Amino acid sequence: MNNLNLSENLLRLRRERKITQEELADFIGVTKAAVSKWENRQSVPDLLLLPQLASFFGVTVDELIGYEAQMSKEQIRRCYAELCRDFAECPFQEVLEKTRTLVRRYYSCYPFLLQVCVLYLNHFMLAGSEEACRALLKETEDLCERIIRRCSDVSICSDAIAFQAILKIQQGEAAKAVEILEPITDPGRLSDQNDDLLIQAYQLAGETEKARSLAQIRLYIHLVSLVSIAIQYLELFKNEPERCEETIRRTEGLLELYQGEALHPNLASQFHYQAAVVYGENGKQELALRELSAFAEGVERILHGDLILHGDRYFDRLEEWIEKLPLGDQMPRDKSFIGQNVRAALAHPAFSTIKETEEYRKIYERIVGGDYHG
Repeated sequence: MNNLNLSENLLRLRRERKITQEELADFIGVTKAAVSKWENRQSVPDLLLLPQLASFFGVTVDELIGYEAQMSKEQIRRCYAELCRDFAECPFQEVLEKTRTLVRRYYSCYPFLLQVCVLYLNHFMLAGSEEACRALLKETEDLCERIIRRCSDVSICSDAIAFQAILKIQQGEAAKAVEILEPITDPGRLSDQNDDLLIQAYQLAGETEKARSLAQIRLYIHLVSLVSIAIQYLELFKNEPERCEETIRRTEGLLELYQGEALHPNLASQFHYQAAVVYGENGKQELALRELSAFAEGVERILHGDLILHGDRYFDRLEEWIEKLPLGDQMPRDKSFIGQNVRAALAHPAFSTIKETEEYRKIYERIVGGDYHG
């Protein structure tokens, strides 16, 4: 066990809690000399004492002895996909307990913990009551905090910090999200241009293929980001119909130019849905129905199998990058779960004036299934 850092962990935990060797010895029922020998690698505690020591310090036995159970990238992906399916098909509490058991087992596998945060954020609404939903979001925050405090991988910590901000927004604490994000989000910082600089450096160094691949990845990312921000832009300016119409026209032109409906149907569907809401709220029924029809087409693409991230004939260098993503090409929610949310989306008050139309009925039955009864 010495090779597992038991002695160092005992010393660290005792000092963190400002406990003397004598106090620890009295609690465990051994001599002060025994504790001293444990901390100096001269001996190890009896196996039966490990649970008692772990309980005293409020850690797991694995943490106490320095054992870190780890999952491979492929194992994390398979586990995430399985839990997604479970959340869509099994009782929520049963799947939550299964997930918590895995968290306890892999409490030091920070890439896995981060994906559990993603999993919880995409399924917390299934918890039922508002209190239960908030409790799960708080549990997710605690996981993020553990990652930030204990993980040595800067990129994983950065993702966890960003995730904290997402959770604050989800819980209606926008001011706290601003506090988290402002110090790390500045468009004028040179570090935000690192990818552009790396493309140039690759090219000058004669590594043309790397330059081409990175340039294509950045183009794809900026395209996705631009459409995502356009969705937010529509919400921000929903009371300015002319600006919204221009935003819709330009963004749909971008989607057409880059074949975004096929390239990223999930994102394109989100945009068409938000456009439909804006048109509906501004009393433009025909345009709202047009956008809802485009939304329905995207949902059909997703439900019929087009749920994975992918490139196309133009974006033909994305595979290696997608493979390196934490979840690879899989989406964060199971297909059946997405289908369950369509009914709620179509019930938006913005569509109250078109719900009795034949066009709306056809759209509803097309993607929800069954007869529409208004």
